[in-house]
Amino acid sequence: MAKKLEEEVELLRRIPLFAKIEPSRLKLLAFTSERVTYEAGQEICRQGDIGDAAYLVISGVAEILVDTPTGRIKLAELSKNALVGEIAIINDVPRTATVMAGTELEALRITKDHFLRLVAEFPQIAIEIMRVLATRLSRTNEELTDARRRLAEPVR
Repeated sequence: MAKKLEEEVELLRRIPLFAKIEPSRLKLLAFTSERVTYEAGQEICRQGDIGDAAYLVISGVAEILVDTPTGRIKLAELSKNALVGEIAIINDVPRTATVMAGTELEALRITKDHFLRLVAEFPQIAIEIMRVLATRLSRTNEELTDARRRLAEPVR
């Protein structure tokens, strides 16, 4: 048990979001988090559900999917060290996307209460989350602009 806890602390320390947090706090986070495993194709969380936790990808690939009137669309793939599911708990809104294991996936499940407490105690985490979300927004804007440009091109 102690070995697994130390392994999770070391894992957390390697993630930019948690890199500057003191080891005792990381140990508490690792202790209060749950290590979960998903098979390829298994849903981690579903679009529209209440956000009760964020997930830190330890290994494998997570697919970010949104339901549309014409079917499900894959927006992104995230892998090792990525944080998923945080938007719903930060904004206190239903999940904005479905997260599905694209491969066998192992993650650390961090409950909403623990995640928000950590963000409140360590403002640098909030700044790092803003950077991640800003990068995602920028990428989405680029994709939207490109899609609009393609739609506006005359058909030949």
